Amino acid sequence: MAQTYEQILSDIRKKKLANLYFLTGEEPYFIDMISDTIENEALDEADKAFNQIVVYGRDVDVDTIAEHARSFPMMGDKMVVIVKEAQDVKNIENFEPYIDTIPETTILVFVYKYKKLDKRKTFAKKIDKAGVYFESKKLYENNIPGWISTYLKNEGYSITPKATMMLADYLGTDLHKIANELDKLTITLPKNRSISDEDIERNIGISKDFNAFELQAAIGSRDVIKANRIVNYFADNGKDNPLLLTATILFGYFTKLIKYHTATDKSQSNLASVLGVGPYFVKDYQMAAQNYTLTNCVNAISILREFDLKSKGYNNGEVSEKDLYREMVFKIIHNC
Repeated sequence: MAQTYEQILSDIRKKKLANLYFLTGEEPYFIDMISDTIENEALDEADKAFNQIVVYGRDVDVDTIAEHARSFPMMGDKMVVIVKEAQDVKNIENFEPYIDTIPETTILVFVYKYKKLDKRKTFAKKIDKAGVYFESKKLYENNIPGWISTYLKNEGYSITPKATMMLADYLGTDLHKIANELDKLTITLPKNRSISDEDIERNIGISKDFNAFELQAAIGSRDVIKANRIVNYFADNGKDNPLLLTATILFGYFTKLIKYHTATDKSQSNLASVLGVGPYFVKDYQMAAQNYTLTNCVNAISILREFDLKSKGYNNGEVSEKDLYREMVFKIIHNC
């Protein structure tokens, strides 16, 4: 049966384990967390040597997996069989007849990443009925700030809205990367504190004054001087602030402004939902919408597409990235 990520982890840690887990989907982070938790916690250390088998899909076939799964534990109560990279198992659907033969003493885990089964087929339906079928979905960009806040809350921390957006803009949507940076951050900070932009700058290296979040704010308020300062900093630190990444972030920003202009219900709660931002940031979009009409926003998107191509070498006349940065921001602020 389908369950949420939180439900599955909670049950595993309570030793309420199913006989069959099929972990699939495009987001590897949640799949890895579940399979790693089973691998690390389902058995005591003394039992793992005899009763835990880890195989890889490219190295095994369906019959071999079935043979492992139907083995009985030695000097223990449970046998754990984990099939990593199960998407590489040839004709994995041929495992269907074996599902009913898995003994209650076995915990069989398929780690089937970056793909998902066709739920219309009997194999997927039978797995869903016999065990835990979990589909790990990619988080959209606007879900990342909330995920960061929740992750830190579970670790005993809170975080300011600005610090959250700094991390989200800088780290992107790779949850493994985000979790790794958050873990490094929390090691250095005492529990039960609110993480600020100064903490992010000090421990992760993202400038609290020169970052994508501040550039958005400067462009939104048409603050030419501040925007140019940030752009110059970005250009001088191109390895950490490539123009292509900045253009992508600004594309998202103006897309949100278009959503703001076209929203019929402009209450704070509805706008927060439509824009995919925290209520705290709605006022920033309200201010920016006064400076950029719907037509301005559409023009800004066109400019960003132009410079996306130029950053990749199309029709840029061998102009330096620093000059491209300046020209891009100048055009947005003055021509929109």
